[in-house]
Amino acid sequence: MLPDVDVISFAFGIRYEDMFGHRGFTHSIFFAAVLGAVAAWQIPNAKPQIPNPKSQTSNPNRAVLFLWFTAVTLSHGLLDALTNGGRGIAFFAPFSNHRYFFPWRPIQVSPIGAGFFSPRGLLVLASEAVWIWLPSAIIAASARMFEGRPKGRPLRASVRR
Repeated sequence: MLPDVDVISFAFGIRYEDMFGHRGFTHSIFFAAVLGAVAAWQIPNAKPQIPNPKSQTSNPNRAVLFLWFTAVTLSHGLLDALTNGGRGIAFFAPFSNHRYFFPWRPIQVSPIGAGFFSPRGLLVLASEAVWIWLPSAIIAASARMFEGRPKGRPLRASVRR
């Protein structure tokens, strides 16, 4: 949601297609990386070094946190590039304001502002349920199912006898 803070730019006379307009700088790879670094730095007790896979410590390290927060922030712009509206995403801002969409755009674009709470907004929620929430739930359930399973052991259904 943070990348959409750029909608306040309209109140300052910044046009949609400007670098700091909607789906501009705050949807870029650069912004995601900067935000990822700031967020990772703010986590107390995070280790500064690359993790040792054999380590038993539960403290996260800053490199993994940086990658996680960067990926989470960047996912917003990637998903917006799959929508069927707007003027595209400035992935390479601040170096370029060129806007991009993916060739396949199945997600309905969300109305900005109060229009979100309209019949069209409900259609957008249905579209997001199919293209975002359902796949996310399947991935999360799959990860949970495989979590803690020893490597090399096949997944088997438990059978009661």
